[in-house]
Amino acid sequence: MIIGLPKEIKDNEYRVAVIPGGVRQLVDSGHEVLVQAGAGEGSGFSDEEYGWGGGRIVAENNEVWAADLVVKVKEPLSSEYDLMHPGLTLFTYLHLAAEKDLTLAMLENSVTGVAYETVEEANGSLPLLTPMSEVAGRMAVQVGAQYLEKKNGGRGKLLSGVPGVRPADVTILGAGVVGTNAAQIALGMGASVIVLDIDAERLRYLDQVLHGRLSTMSANPYNIAEAVKRADLLIGAVLVKGAKAPCLVTREMIRKMEPGSVVVDVAVDQGGCCETICPTSHSDPVYVVDGVLHYGVTNMPGAVPRTSTYALSNATLPYLMKLAEEGIEEAIKNDAVLAKGVNVYKGKVTYQAVADALDLEYTPLSSML
Repeated sequence: MIIGLPKEIKDNEYRVAVIPGGVRQLVDSGHEVLVQAGAGEGSGFSDEEYGWGGGRIVAENNEVWAADLVVKVKEPLSSEYDLMHPGLTLFTYLHLAAEKDLTLAMLENSVTGVAYETVEEANGSLPLLTPMSEVAGRMAVQVGAQYLEKKNGGRGKLLSGVPGVRPADVTILGAGVVGTNAAQIALGMGASVIVLDIDAERLRYLDQVLHGRLSTMSANPYNIAEAVKRADLLIGAVLVKGAKAPCLVTREMIRKMEPGSVVVDVAVDQGGCCETICPTSHSDPVYVVDGVLHYGVTNMPGAVPRTSTYALSNATLPYLMKLAEEGIEEAIKNDAVLAKGVNVYKGKVTYQAVADALDLEYTPLSSML
């Protein structure tokens, strides 16, 4: 199989989907890997290293996109839509529930889209989303701490406080992977932490493993409003698998936060869980609504690409090998975990939550195999 590894073009996106060692593994298995020149530079991997791995370095992105299987980190941008072609399999983060134009472009070109974020194991875990959720959850706290500084427009509060001065209040909506990692870092930095979730068992688990150092609350509208009001830093960590994030924080709640408070909505690439959140970029990451700073960068882990690339490639490579070895149809027939990742297939939407979010017709994948 011919596999394409393009250079990411999203603003300040420095990750790359496959490390040179992964390219070597693919090539040793008999596949051809086309690597766009400079694809790995942001993560510290040179073209020479990819050449050592057996990759063929090509200058133009259209050469890479002509492959049978293109593996990326982030969803294609509008300038890449014309590079898609019938028969192409795209393996990347897609977040289609919040990307109607991309979805329609993929359907029009009969592209098979296998989304990292919906590859799902039998126990409900998301093995390809987890590593980047871990990174984003940890980053959310350090980003929030940075923007709480007065010079950055914040309230001028130190997360930990100091003896005689109470710490900052951090409210985390969602107790999944992002929320858990955010809570660990916030607690480690000495903040006062509240985590809200609808899953009482998950809250009980966090209370146990974090030794009661945080407060937990049921995520009902009243509790959310109260916890948002007191937050110096609000972290949105809500996930509905493959679907648009529910709006849990209204503008009225934002208005009741203290001026200079900070919102970091990690769920922004799925539409966000705050009414006032909009996608931003690393080049222009924050804006202010009702005196509250909002951080809506949709590719947070791209800021720490060396860590993120290794973590992502470690998780995705086994599935990439399966797609390359067996081909898309056989791979998804033989692996129910991988099949959950198929969001669009042969011009049809095959993931229910995406179809519902975009008001498109849903076709079960099983009916097409």
